[in-house]
Amino acid sequence: MRGLNGVVCRGCWVALLAAALSLAACDVKNISELEEGVSTEADVRERFGAPEAVWDGEDGAQIYEYNRQPAGHVNYMITIGPDGRMAALRQVLTERNFAQVKPGMAMEEVRRMLGKPMKVTTYDLKRETHYDWRYLDGVNQSDSKVFTAVFDTDLRVISTMSVPDPDLDRNR
Repeated sequence: MRGLNGVVCRGCWVALLAAALSLAACDVKNISELEEGVSTEADVRERFGAPEAVWDGEDGAQIYEYNRQPAGHVNYMITIGPDGRMAALRQVLTERNFAQVKPGMAMEEVRRMLGKPMKVTTYDLKRETHYDWRYLDGVNQSDSKVFTAVFDTDLRVISTMSVPDPDLDRNR
């Protein structure tokens, strides 16, 4: 979706933004139709479809990952209890969760906490892999940021950072 000069073209950016807003509006409607402790696994799948990943939770629960990257700013983790009912629905791309990502954590642990990243970049010479997640640090699209977890060759976190979303600058 980049133009000949490697920059995201304005039309592509508008299309991506429109798709993300449409998906967000759909998510809001779907979330409002679900109730913790009442809605079933079938209700969740009817509104969100098949999960990106299914993680084992505590006491026989399963955690369904619903990824909204790369165009969106959220990732949802929906917990289905052993009774088949929705126990929790969380948007996990938050400053609070990012603060829990500490040096030494395994990549799989971070992936399970935050969901699939929008982008994975390997820097062979630096011997690093960067996982990036797009999120909102406010209510407006102009509040878009990117959280990055940097992993070493052992797939352990060595650092993290948040920066303004570079795609915002390309479209001004």
